[in-house]
Amino acid sequence: MRSYFLVVCLFAFFSGTIKGQDEAVPIVLKNPSFEAVPVEGGKNMRFSLDNWLDCGAVGQTPPDIHPVPGGGQFGVTQKPADGVSYLGMVVRSDGTWETVSQKLESPLLEGKCYEFTISLCRSEKYLSGSSIDETQEFEYTTPARLRIWGGVGCNKAELLAESSLVISYRWLEYNFRFEPKSAHSYIILEAYYDSQTPSRRYNGNILLDKASAIIPVPCKVVEPEVEEPIVEEPVVEEPVVEEPVKKPKILQELEREKLREGQTIRIDQLYFAADSSAISSNSSEVLAEIYDFLASNPEVVVEIGGHTNGIPSHEYCDRLSTERAKAVVDYLTEKGIPRKRLEYKGYGKRNPVDTNKTSAGRKKNQRVEIKILSFNG
Repeated sequence: MRSYFLVVCLFAFFSGTIKGQDEAVPIVLKNPSFEAVPVEGGKNMRFSLDNWLDCGAVGQTPPDIHPVPGGGQFGVTQKPADGVSYLGMVVRSDGTWETVSQKLESPLLEGKCYEFTISLCRSEKYLSGSSIDETQEFEYTTPARLRIWGGVGCNKAELLAESSLVISYRWLEYNFRFEPKSAHSYIILEAYYDSQTPSRRYNGNILLDKASAIIPVPCKVVEPEVEEPIVEEPVVEEPVVEEPVKKPKILQELEREKLREGQTIRIDQLYFAADSSAISSNSSEVLAEIYDFLASNPEVVVEIGGHTNGIPSHEYCDRLSTERAKAVVDYLTEKGIPRKRLEYKGYGKRNPVDTNKTSAGRKKNQRVEIKILSFNG
């Protein structure tokens, strides 16, 4: 009897251990970079993307695989973020939008927490027909957002997460964290409009590539506050020593252990005279941070990239953005950073990160960035 009891206890222990391990195993998506042979699309086109289901509206064209070899389908020409192809999805002014889903190797569990990343961007051109008027092509270029659902097949049950509007024409990695309120066996990716309801309908697009596994992570636990007992101690007066206040870093991301090749960081608090490449004197702190970082990490090679808002002409924007990027490189070179570790480029108004229709959006677009080129300097 004692031996039987011991076996039962050991089985219960190891069963619980294995169960805990299974719940921490990443859920790996199949074909996460949407690899397929791109073909010209159309209304009678059959959706052919391994391991993904087309969940779009009946009678509408399916999502598209890009880029078509030898030329852009619908004018879409971006290079993939990973592999040889990526997925393009649209929202339409007729109130329909495109969606795909995939059955998961193991379900998302109720009350568990997960992290998920995917690369997103927007195509500057996306020409296609419309069910509203089939006699001409329309531009599907307005920014859209990505919504992530849990469900079964194409049936959406719970909205797990959603992105901000995808405005950039350059691939950016979006990070999501979600905690399902019920179990789901499918993940569903959906292009959607700016607003929470399709009442504001328009033609827009979103490009998807390089999805990660769905990683189980610890949920954030809010610890209850516990009142500490009050213990009266004798008051001893000590001399007050004022310590110098250390200012927080401007570029918090500019830490060697946080960086990877290809990463881009916006240089905040870097100012120029209007319509000029002359650096303002109140930019000295952030320039000093960049210099200190490069001086302390001699293996790092960077590109300084200049960007403008979308109001002036391309010729003017290209010239001004290049001159401003060069001005930063000249400053760092004069301070002693070897020129071979510094490159500069003016992108003009080609890579906006926000809308150019508002002053706040134009201010965000008018920027200088550091791009990590390599760690082999």
